[in-house]
Amino acid sequence: MMKLRFIALLLGIITAAPQKAAAADWPTRPIHFIVPFPAGGSVDVAARVVGDYLSRSLGQQVVVENKSGANGNIGMEYAAKSAPDGYTVLIAPDAVSENSHVYHMDFDPLQTLIPIIELSHQPIALAAHPSLGITTLAGLTTLAKQQPGMSFATGSGAASLQAVVGLWYAKLAGVTLVQVPYRGGGEAISDLIAGHVPLGSFGTTPLIPQYRAGALNLLAQSTAVRSASLPNVPTFQEAGMNELVAVQRVGVLVPAGTPLEITARLNAAINEALRDEKVRKIFTDQAQDPAGGSAEQYARLIREDSDKFARLVKELNVKVE
Repeated sequence: MMKLRFIALLLGIITAAPQKAAAADWPTRPIHFIVPFPAGGSVDVAARVVGDYLSRSLGQQVVVENKSGANGNIGMEYAAKSAPDGYTVLIAPDAVSENSHVYHMDFDPLQTLIPIIELSHQPIALAAHPSLGITTLAGLTTLAKQQPGMSFATGSGAASLQAVVGLWYAKLAGVTLVQVPYRGGGEAISDLIAGHVPLGSFGTTPLIPQYRAGALNLLAQSTAVRSASLPNVPTFQEAGMNELVAVQRVGVLVPAGTPLEITARLNAAINEALRDEKVRKIFTDQAQDPAGGSAEQYARLIREDSDKFARLVKELNVKVE
C-alpha cells in the first residue's frame, strides 16, 4: 500500500512539473484576447488598448479576436472552454455577470471563468437623433407619451444592461419604449445616425465621436456622477430618477484551472498598463474610467452586478423572446 501511494505521489510530481515550468515561463507565444462583441465597441477598444501595451511589456504579441453573437455568449463560451494555460484571455463586458439570468446557457460564466481584473467602467447613455428635436430627458418623456412604442437601439442583445437601462427609464417615466437589439455598437449607432431608429441606449465609448460631431444628442448618463468625458450630460439622478444608476463594466477573465502564477502575473501586467498615462488618456478620451485593482475586488464587483441585474430583470419583467 505504501509503495502504491509513493508511485501515485511520484506520478503527480512528474505530471505537475511541466505545468509549473510552463507557468513560470509564461508567455512564450502569442496571447489571444477574446472579445465577445464586434470591433469598434467599448469592449473592443479596451481590449486593443491594453493588448497593445502588453505586447510590449510581456514581449509577446497579443492578438484580439472578435467572436460575437448571442449577446456575448458565443465568445464567452469559447473562452471558458479553452485550455487553461494563459494564452486565451476573455475581455468581458457586463454580460459575463448577467446573461445567465436571462439566457438558457449550458455553462455558467461565473463558475467556468476566473476573474483577473476590472479594466474600466463607464456610463450607459440615452441618445436621440437630432430630428426628434429634443435635448433633455424631460423632452423625451413628453414626446414618448405622445408617441408610445418608440424604438431604441442597443449595441448588445435582448435583455442586456443597455436594454435594461432604456426600459428602466421608460418604467420610471411612465412611457413605453421597444428595444431593437444589434450585434454590436457600430452597426446600431450607424442606424441611429441614419435615422432608422430614433433613440439608442449604449455604452458611451462608441457614442463619443458622434456626440462631439453633433450627430447625436445625449440626454442622460447612467452613473451616479457625470463622466469626466461628458461633463455637459446630466445623470438620470439629476433628471429626477434617483434610483436609476448602472455601470457598464469591462473586465478580464481566464478559464478555470489557469495556474495561479499566470493569473497573478496577468493581473500585475494589466495593473501596470492601467497606470500608464498614455493608456489612461485613451480610456478617458473614450469615456471609460480606467480601473485596475485585485482579482478579489473584480470578483466582488461582478457578483454585486449579477445580484442587482437579477433584481432588475424581475422588476422590469425583461425576457429574451
